[in-house]
Amino acid sequence: MKPSVIDGSTKLLTGWKRDFVGYAYISPWLLGFVLFVIGPMAASLYLSFTDYNMLSEPHWIGLRNYITMFTDDPRYWTALKVTFKFVVISVPLKLAFALFIAVLFNGKHRGLSVYRTAYYIPSIIGGSVAVAVMWRQLFGVDGAINSVLVHFGVEPKNWIASPVFSIWTLILLVVWQFGSPMLIFLAGLKQIPTDLYESAAVDGAGRARRFLSITLPMLTPVIFFNLVMQTIDGFMTFTQSFLVTQGGPLDKTLFYALYLYQKAFGGTFSMGYASSMAWILLLIVATFTALIFKSSSAWVYYESTEDK
Repeated sequence: MKPSVIDGSTKLLTGWKRDFVGYAYISPWLLGFVLFVIGPMAASLYLSFTDYNMLSEPHWIGLRNYITMFTDDPRYWTALKVTFKFVVISVPLKLAFALFIAVLFNGKHRGLSVYRTAYYIPSIIGGSVAVAVMWRQLFGVDGAINSVLVHFGVEPKNWIASPVFSIWTLILLVVWQFGSPMLIFLAGLKQIPTDLYESAAVDGAGRARRFLSITLPMLTPVIFFNLVMQTIDGFMTFTQSFLVTQGGPLDKTLFYALYLYQKAFGGTFSMGYASSMAWILLLIVATFTALIFKSSSAWVYYESTEDK
């Protein structure tokens, strides 16, 4: 019996050592996750129930921040409406344009890699201060957009300061940053077997028919991934509004993240109120993500589950 006990203890010790080595290797990430993710989230959750303003000690006020948010803060509802409008319009446009460009680039033509790189550059620099300043100048009264449109008889306008068009300038800026979803779409297109297109062509299917019957169904997992990522990113949009329009005019571009920032670092430094806004935003994003996942069974095609 002793050899078996010794062998069992040796195996147990070996397993413990293996686990210890594994946790030792990932300990830097675990430590960073606890200190810089879990810790701040826990602190934010606590502060959301206080009146903390960064200038004095936090005092527990229960659900007052949340009640004020939904019943006595009209700018909060404005920010929510603006953000919903922005997400609902910009995400489909961005994905559609990214898919269109990916289909154009899905081939073996000379110099195609150069064009792919050039079209991806806006996604790298699109969130920078320089691009925001450039965008503000482009759509200003003396900007390049008006210089072109005036030749077609269009009256020069300050598009950024227009309550009607300001949100559309930011939507256009976001759609212009289509590089990341385009590359993901392009990778998905490369995975579609070419023999499917050849068989469809032999059967007399045209380009439009092949796109609708083969390309789109086979790309639905990629569309699903891009839709989730871009929806989350859309709700957290901040830089464009902060640098280009500063939430104006008349709060027409007051995105949720920008209003949260104004509450946290504005004149009153209402960090407790901003923390409660952050947790509501988390719930909103989680709800939309869950709805997209729930609906995926009706429109996302996976080849491995075809026969189920």
